[in-house]
Amino acid sequence: MNTHLPMSAPKFDDATIHSSVQNAIDASWAKPFNLPEPQVDLDAYFARIGYDGPREASLEVLRDLHALHPAHIPFEAINVLCRKGVSLNPDDIDRKIIFDGRGGYCFEQNGLFRRVLRSLGFEVESLAGRVLWGYSESDGPRPRCHMAMRVTLDGEAWLVDVGLGGCVPTAPLLLGVSVPQVTPHDTFRVRERNGRYLTELERDGVWKPVHEVDIVPVEDIDYEVMNFYASTHPESGFAKVLMVARSAPHARFTLLNNRLTIRLRTGEEEVHHLSVGDVEQTLSDIFGISVDPSWRSYLEDVIASAEAVRRQG
Repeated sequence: MNTHLPMSAPKFDDATIHSSVQNAIDASWAKPFNLPEPQVDLDAYFARIGYDGPREASLEVLRDLHALHPAHIPFEAINVLCRKGVSLNPDDIDRKIIFDGRGGYCFEQNGLFRRVLRSLGFEVESLAGRVLWGYSESDGPRPRCHMAMRVTLDGEAWLVDVGLGGCVPTAPLLLGVSVPQVTPHDTFRVRERNGRYLTELERDGVWKPVHEVDIVPVEDIDYEVMNFYASTHPESGFAKVLMVARSAPHARFTLLNNRLTIRLRTGEEEVHHLSVGDVEQTLSDIFGISVDPSWRSYLEDVIASAEAVRRQG
């Protein structure tokens, strides 16, 4: 006689099922994983940006690094313009930015900066959002294709972003307040709106949107997807326009195709339209980028297009 009778299947109501699924979500992929952070050569990085201060997780150190990084490491996406792609592998980023003297765009710059901060003991969360600077509402919604960070220090949260081109904040921005915050170059404010941080910059008495960053953290795999679009999609702005920027202590330098804008900290601006040769010289002299001869044809194309648009009006 078989005494091993089949057990009746357990019964769950909808509430039990929902609770079980939600607990699984809360415990797994909906929260950031604490994966080991790849190491970074702090000595080499600090030499790159000219920093010789203390190595500790303090607000003073965060402010110093946030000012020095965009002063010495230019924002640029020349590899995208030249159809060479962008790797987010930490070794590739370190080789390019720290040791080869190049710059990078948000995923490279903030990815490196995040590793530096975590190596110093800072608590850092990875965020993503949309760049709004330079666009109007008529341009339609921008792709969610930007990396930023949130640093929590002594119970206060700070928005950290060293990869934002010509309007990059040169200081961390305190979150949870909407009052104007003065940085070495511009005055910013951050407001919470619909689950996002809206960062704005004041120019000539007008608040202009810079970017909109989601409050909920993301994973590195999300950046891989965003980077794939930004570095390979034919409609990516980086594939069609030369964009280079550096925020030195006394001025911001922004190169858009062949238009060089120099904005002093006092607010005065100079604008220069450059030849291809002058662009190459500017990349070297102002931005510290060694020009690869293979870039020449791509520079000629974007500059010819820019000049044609300028002549038309």
